[in-house]
Amino acid sequence: MSVQSWGESGPAHRHGHQPAAAGWQPAPPPQAAMRASHADRDRTVDVLKAGFAEGRLSVQEYEQRHEAAARALTYGELAALVADLPSGPMAAPLQSAQPVPATFLVSPPLPQIRPTNVLAVVSLVCSLIGLSLPAVVTGHIARSQIRERGMDGDWAAVLGLVLGYLGSAFWTLMILLAAA
Repeated sequence: MSVQSWGESGPAHRHGHQPAAAGWQPAPPPQAAMRASHADRDRTVDVLKAGFAEGRLSVQEYEQRHEAAARALTYGELAALVADLPSGPMAAPLQSAQPVPATFLVSPPLPQIRPTNVLAVVSLVCSLIGLSLPAVVTGHIARSQIRERGMDGDWAAVLGLVLGYLGSAFWTLMILLAAA
């Protein structure tokens, strides 16, 4: 399928058939034949609107290209409508003339997810249900493991320790008051 300029019309041109007298033309990239979506047509119309607003297109040119964009079936047809405008060709998977540098093809590494220390969660749960001594013990072990292994969950271990120590102090005070 060949890419025509925006001014060509008719079913022969719209479907990419060239008359025999037109001569040989190089084959377009395969993406030019890819079917366009409504969103692709909308993006093309936005480029045309910008060109018209900047005085790059006359009213008649804008209307003709707008109608052609509404009828366009492929990326190639849409790209031809905006190829002579500064913001064209539209954002489509058409091949560029310049190769993309390899540095742009490498995606950044994804952040690594650190596991949460199970004993930190156990410390927090024990402190919430009133088991102060196990909360303190597991909280200290969890904080040690978190530092050694680079894990998450320090907030849970600290909260478990604080609540565990508060619970221990409360029960110690209750036992002392009951003994007195």
